[in-house]
Amino acid sequence: MTTPVCTGASRAVAAAAGHPAHVPYASFSSYVRARGPVLLRTARSLTANPSDAEDLLQTALTKTYVAWERIEDHRALDGYVRRALVNTRTSQWRKRKVDEFACEELPEQEVVPAPDPAEQQSLRDAMWRAVLKLPDRQRAMVVLRYYEDLSEAQTAEVLGVSIGTVKSAVSRALGKLRDDPELTPVR
Repeated sequence: MTTPVCTGASRAVAAAAGHPAHVPYASFSSYVRARGPVLLRTARSLTANPSDAEDLLQTALTKTYVAWERIEDHRALDGYVRRALVNTRTSQWRKRKVDEFACEELPEQEVVPAPDPAEQQSLRDAMWRAVLKLPDRQRAMVVLRYYEDLSEAQTAEVLGVSIGTVKSAVSRALGKLRDDPELTPVR
């Protein structure tokens, strides 16, 4: 017995037989259970990796599922699925981009030496000592702008001053930090 092809016809036959309208999809499930191992062998013959074969079969079965109601002769389903397997594998092969090259020696990754943590801590300490030398108002603006990452407008709002005041005070503070003798070796 063949399953009706047309959507309307399958619903009409299902309704006449007293079955729910999803009969074609139940027949798809039984087809996959019955023919799955054979189709998987076919997929494995098309790929070198068993996992890729399973993915290939799943993709082909998805295409078959989408076209299930349009397939007129369900006796030829194996041929349809095999054709979907081959077409899918061909598409994958065409889309594949070659990123690997065989060579005699492995390329060594350039090792960038990590900065010394002691030097980093020493630099942080020197920076904080220099910031602590600034007048209170300039120090507050530098901390809000660069350590708290606030904008000039946000810093002005927090301190209750104009944006121009923040700009000029931060500029003077950065000039003092540039001239600080403790920070000279850093530059």
